[in-house]
Amino acid sequence: MAPAITLAAEAPKLSAANTGFMLICSALVMLMTPGLAFFYGGMVRVKSTLNMLMMSFISLGIVTILWVLFGFSMAFGTDHGHVIGWTSDWLGLSGVDKAELWGTYNIPLLVFMVFQLMFAIITPALISGALADRVKFSAWALFITLWAIVVYFPVAHWVWGEGGWAFDMGVIDFAGGTAVHINAGAAALGVILVIGKRVGFKKDPMRPHSLPLVMLGAGLLWFGWFGFNAGSWLGNDDGVGSLMFVNTQVATGAAMLAWLAYEKIRHGAFTTLGAASGAVAGLVAITPSGGAVTPMGAIAVGAIAGAVCAMAVGLKYKFGYDDSLDVVGVHMVGGVIGSLLIGFFASGKGQSDVAGLFYGGGLTQFWKQCAGVFAVLAYSLVVSAILAFVLDKTLGMRVSEDEEVAGIDQAEHAETAYDFSGAGGGAARTTAVPAPVAAASKKVDA
Repeated sequence: MAPAITLAAEAPKLSAANTGFMLICSALVMLMTPGLAFFYGGMVRVKSTLNMLMMSFISLGIVTILWVLFGFSMAFGTDHGHVIGWTSDWLGLSGVDKAELWGTYNIPLLVFMVFQLMFAIITPALISGALADRVKFSAWALFITLWAIVVYFPVAHWVWGEGGWAFDMGVIDFAGGTAVHINAGAAALGVILVIGKRVGFKKDPMRPHSLPLVMLGAGLLWFGWFGFNAGSWLGNDDGVGSLMFVNTQVATGAAMLAWLAYEKIRHGAFTTLGAASGAVAGLVAITPSGGAVTPMGAIAVGAIAGAVCAMAVGLKYKFGYDDSLDVVGVHMVGGVIGSLLIGFFASGKGQSDVAGLFYGGGLTQFWKQCAGVFAVLAYSLVVSAILAFVLDKTLGMRVSEDEEVAGIDQAEHAETAYDFSGAGGGAARTTAVPAPVAAASKKVDA
């Protein structure tokens, strides 16, 4: 008999297909931040449009630099105490070779780094919608700098970093229900409780100035979300990414229909703002759960999220907190719903063999999801409120009341979104003016 030959496990090799796929997904997620800017920008009054756009765009600059310098190391470096990561070779990416692979995956570490960077960018940008019309741009820039360091980077490690306490516990968050949406929504609530309401809240009309812009932003978000969700499997060798792609579409459609149905029953109309908001609520809810549920489960997740989030956005009027663009009602509530429903709808045939209550798995996973959801919610809310309080007492978070009433665009950016200077000129008059009218006009001019 020939002697047994023991073969060493074959090391992973770079996959050009998966690498290309992940680069495309990274670009799609990057597009979501400008999409969010348009979505939020259309929802505010005309005098706040540019400020709303800039509050998202500035995150592209600030968070990119922080992530490359040390943020990636804090989130995904070697675990320390189950709460933070750190790998000194990743500081400034100075010790990373272009061909170095990410762990046991067949994509470069640099590709994984830039994909996760896009998540880090959009998360603080999500917060901005709750603060429309009233926050100094310099204070906002400093807030997201500090928030990324003390909130987002650690929470990303808890949830996705190897050794993070939520990761080790088995909390399922496929693409960011806790780390992104609950994190941002709870932060938004913490900040608005500190800085207070807009001038005229619940008194003056604060309707969206451009619903077409809102719909454009929602469409870009929906499009980019396929990269956000499907790309989070880091390839598609086993079909899980394809399942997530399908579930993303299915849940979003179900949520939009549920939101519109609620609106029709409650308010008597199907609104475009409701359609856009419902779609986003579905995208948020399926983000943590889409790799664990079936398409039928995705319909349930989306429909529940659409209806509940539609109800939740009205809570600000009941409790008196001014969540300008419903970040709490859509992102925090939607993230909680999507994360907790994993405990009921996980099929055991998706990203793992974990089954929820409706598939014979009992409530074990549900309690794990609760631990992850409420720990992230509490941490983000408290720390964000503390950051806002300190900044408000030192630099001042809010513009003056006069600047807010006149328009934050002019006060903070010395610009306006639309130039109406030529709109009132009109064509040359061709109709003769009666003599008495002309004479009266001259007297008034005099």
